[in-house]
Amino acid sequence: MAIQYYPDYVILLFMKSSWATLYKTHKGLWVALLDDNKTVVGKGKTIAEAKKSAEKKGHKEVFLLRVPQKSFSFVG
Repeated sequence: MAIQYYPDYVILLFMKSSWATLYKTHKGLWVALLDDNKTVVGKGKTIAEAKKSAEKKGHKEVFLLRVPQKSFSFVG
């Protein structure tokens, strides 16, 4: 996956992992993921909590993602 970093945001150019397992275990939470987009190194109810949790474990550069409460399918 290619990632472009900017001061205030990140653009994901290609995503090839399924987050079904992540959804089952972290509904409604913010999670901090490593570059593999699978390994959770922090979590919290807010983005700040997830980032702080990851930093406590020694991970400063992580991908932060909010896992939705509900999963919806869309075709179109």
